[in-house]
Amino acid sequence: MLLANKHIYVLNIVLVLLFTSCTKRELLFDKSQVFKYNEHSNISTLDPAFARKQAEIWPMNHLFNGLVQLDDSLRVKPAIAKKWHFSKDGKTIDFILRNDVFFHKHYLFGKDSTRNVIAKDFEYSFNRLLDSKVASPGKWVLNNVENFKAINDSVFRINLKEAFPPFLGLLSMKYCSVVPKEIVTFYKNNFREHPIGTGPFYLKLWVENTKLVLRKNTNYFETENGVKLPYLEAVSVTFLPDKQSEFLQFIQGNLDILSSIDASYKDEILTDLGQLQAKYIDKINLQKSPYLNTEYLGFYNEVNADFPTANKKLRKVINYGFDRVKMIKFLRNGIGTPAINGFIPKGLPSFSNAKGFTYQPKKAKQLLQEYILETGDKEPKVTIATDAQYLDLCEYIQQEMSTIGLQVSIDVLPPSMLRQGKSKGELPIFRASWVADYPDAENYLSLYYSKFFTPNGSNYTHFKNEKFDALYEKAITTISSKKRYELYQKMDSIIISEAPIVPLYYDEVTVFSQKNIENFNINPINLLNLKRVKKQIKK
Repeated sequence: MLLANKHIYVLNIVLVLLFTSCTKRELLFDKSQVFKYNEHSNISTLDPAFARKQAEIWPMNHLFNGLVQLDDSLRVKPAIAKKWHFSKDGKTIDFILRNDVFFHKHYLFGKDSTRNVIAKDFEYSFNRLLDSKVASPGKWVLNNVENFKAINDSVFRINLKEAFPPFLGLLSMKYCSVVPKEIVTFYKNNFREHPIGTGPFYLKLWVENTKLVLRKNTNYFETENGVKLPYLEAVSVTFLPDKQSEFLQFIQGNLDILSSIDASYKDEILTDLGQLQAKYIDKINLQKSPYLNTEYLGFYNEVNADFPTANKKLRKVINYGFDRVKMIKFLRNGIGTPAINGFIPKGLPSFSNAKGFTYQPKKAKQLLQEYILETGDKEPKVTIATDAQYLDLCEYIQQEMSTIGLQVSIDVLPPSMLRQGKSKGELPIFRASWVADYPDAENYLSLYYSKFFTPNGSNYTHFKNEKFDALYEKAITTISSKKRYELYQKMDSIIISEAPIVPLYYDEVTVFSQKNIENFNINPINLLNLKRVKKQIKK
């Protein structure tokens, strides 16, 4: 608490400096219309070319726009591009740009302090993303792009190497935001702290690890029912590192949302069924949404033939041998959905109700006996590698397996060693998760495509199946969403059948908000979008 009080003291000094440095016109804004949230992780950049961490993506989403954007159902919608056209072969896309989008004001723009966005700005921004000197971690987004160019001020053309229907979803990532060449050239590497974009808010103040303030962009191009967005006057971000302190600030009404669940307070605020405790029902709101994250155990498929997990029956013993419903209820306070339908998570349109692995202890025992008779391994033993954050889940599985007759050991590793071990194929069983980079099931199923074996891709299990590979190659060139989803579901069925993994649960976004916050929606990629949010004055 002393740390929190010291942080708040410093914050108050920063606020005084901020508002005493504002112009008289800026001081007139309604301070009740400031949206406040805390970020307990550090923000190291506001340059969209480095939009890697969620902590940084949230403010960047308020500062920048791209050609397209996602709605809360993860459908691709127009942004700076008002429409687009595909060629018949699906390899060329022409984006038609709006003519009423302006960069945030800056004196380098000259007399009018701003200018409108043209296709050349996207040409520059994409070239910057590919520039080895910039070294953007988002360069991979354009891996399937042959070339791109501005046809004129209002038409931007992208030519793909191969048709790839999920590409529009990739373009919604903040990496693909438009930035102005003259501003980036002027600030060079310091553009990270002087971001100029087109978003609904612009940067007013950033004191690293202390305070971030965004102000309303009165030139923003989007409207709702004829009214200019955004409705809020400002966004204020604090950086309390302690989650218990963050929780207390929210309960005291000093933060408008709380977007995380931590062990230090989860039992205080939630029942074991994942509902608000009675004392908070009239004070705060709780919203949940499927989150594009699947938690799982992976089996390395290139172990020696006599190793227990080389046998599919043994892998299915683990899959059938523990109760996912009970695990979610007691270990996660009802946050999440038991992964009984394969690897594709809830929240994606291609999610399938295919019959996966449910709790069937009798079947697990039968499969274990069949494994013993088949291999002669009378006392099979396996080891699960995990990090400390997920130790409770692995201990639960360990306990459940002991009742089946399978001995399970747990190896707790630092996160960096766990990542390294699974990348190098050194861990026969490892705990892992996959959070979508873009909203298409291809992002998940690519983990099992044989040409993507680590270190050349993300196939950590080194799973290989010819039928799966053929379906994958067909799916990524199938333009029809309906047909592509059918192929995805067939691939997911193969994953269930061959059991190269143990799906644990599909995660959920859980956000608490104050009662006076309106139009606040959450989505399966947990992207904070405040342009339509309204804040009513508390009575």
